[in-house]
Amino acid sequence: MSKHEELCDKSDEEILFLSVKKPAVFEVLIERYQTPFLNKVRGILGPREEVEDIVQETFVKIYVNAGRFKIQQGASFKSWGYKILLNTTFTHYQKLKKGDGSLLRVEKEVYEAFPDKVEDVETYDFVASILTRMPKQLGRALKLHFLDGMPQREIAALEGISISAVKTRIYRAKREFKKVNSKINN
Repeated sequence: MSKHEELCDKSDEEILFLSVKKPAVFEVLIERYQTPFLNKVRGILGPREEVEDIVQETFVKIYVNAGRFKIQQGASFKSWGYKILLNTTFTHYQKLKKGDGSLLRVEKEVYEAFPDKVEDVETYDFVASILTRMPKQLGRALKLHFLDGMPQREIAALEGISISAVKTRIYRAKREFKKVNSKINN
């Protein structure tokens, strides 16, 4: 039985906001997400001893940035928390790859879905929510180029298309992004 049983009916977002003023309340989010976060990181990196450290670091980042979290369409606490978890995991993945030279098997789709580092999680969540509302090819072109920082030449090779086709997709994607963004903000 949790010592914060009275908070069981509250949403993750409500608990996060409460934890800014009452840090002990954050324990509820840890109870809710510790096991799923551990499972997610193990699913990506395998059974490594760093898994618990990565999850702990993620909870610290979530708590430190709790005051900056804003509820918006397509960006729940859960998506925000997992985004921080995955970014932290991939930062560790990069260190492991460079540090001990060990080969970690990370699914290509999982790895490609997130940039190496996201400075502004709220902005990333907002942009990601817009990209999901766009045609798949256009959203992917924007994500690869602007969020992942991939050069157009690499996108062309990855997608099996010409560089001019990539440029066209990015141009069309920017126009579509503006349309979708204006629909959301109106």
